Amino acid sequence: MDRHIGYMYRITFHEKEIGMDEHIIEAAGKTRVVVRDGIVVSAEEPKISECPLALRFACPVYEMTSDAVSRNIQDRINSFGMCTKTRNLYSSDDFVGFGASELISSGLAARFIDAAVIVCDGAGTVVITDPKMVQGIGGRMSGLVSTSPIPEVIQKIIQGRGFVPDQKNASLDPVSGVIAAKEAGYKSLVVTISDPADAKRVRSVEPGAIIIAVHTTGYSIPDAQEAGENVDIITACASRAVWEVCGAKACLQAGSTVPVFALTKPGKQLILLRLADIDHPIHLYHSSLPVHGKKEPSPLI
Repeated sequence: MDRHIGYMYRITFHEKEIGMDEHIIEAAGKTRVVVRDGIVVSAEEPKISECPLALRFACPVYEMTSDAVSRNIQDRINSFGMCTKTRNLYSSDDFVGFGASELISSGLAARFIDAAVIVCDGAGTVVITDPKMVQGIGGRMSGLVSTSPIPEVIQKIIQGRGFVPDQKNASLDPVSGVIAAKEAGYKSLVVTISDPADAKRVRSVEPGAIIIAVHTTGYSIPDAQEAGENVDIITACASRAVWEVCGAKACLQAGSTVPVFALTKPGKQLILLRLADIDHPIHLYHSSLPVHGKKEPSPLI
């Protein structure tokens, strides 16, 4: 496989053809990666040079290059079927302390929330109620930009009592997921978004939803301000704007290397539920926020 990496990753990006099995992911360093038929076919250069979280991947990214990130994505495809019909959708493993999937899984297990509106490769926006499925989907996946429908993946989600609002196109639309969840009778929802404009759209149809902004690297100051007005929790990633705008108004920060910021009381409650699930010792203290760690993504952009 490695022998062909240089050739595969030089293939340029172009519009997706009708019917093509194609999945676009933004991975470590906001590296845009294209997967077709279970193979990484192209990857842009990472936007950052260091990411402490990437060092903890099952296939670590020690050096932020397109080839290294591509190998990481291909390892995910090979090991648990990401972007293929063999996708394993369940996991009981915690991949990071305060990742969105970990927070949501704890909230579902505690019955603090009824359902989660998230995204899944091969299915698009989905509604999930099983904590292990949330973790299996979200804990292993980086930022999903677009995806193609994979019938086998969609069927597994349905068999697991989940919903796939757009089975034909596997589109990414959190509002459609919220509507599907409400029609199914779920009342307490968590919704993940990456585009800050989607937070306001979700809030307009379900004011009580707990909204988590993820994959925020590259947010501008206006992006961070818009998110800060509409979301409950936001991941800092490598976004200087999120650190400065949302970190300063947070009521709780979890972690310091790649932290998450709670901006509302419901967001804070969800993080506290996650704290209760963590077995290892935890040190809590009062502080002005944000608190920077010894190691952070670099540079913040």
